[in-house]
Amino acid sequence: MKLLLDSTRCQGYGLCQEPAPDLVELDEWGYANVIAVVVPAGTEDAARACVESCPNSALRVEG
Repeated sequence: MKLLLDSTRCQGYGLCQEPAPDLVELDEWGYANVIAVVVPAGTEDAARACVESCPNSALRVEG
């Protein structure tokens, strides 16, 4: 499974980091950066929750 970010859709709300702090980090303005594109085993639910928390659908999972 991969966690992918469309940075053009990110508006810097920072909600995505709460359910998945090991997968997403925020820059100084609150914009998301994916730390782990390949989702480590055992964090799949956190990745899905991260995607669901984004109000702008900037994140998605594949695989």
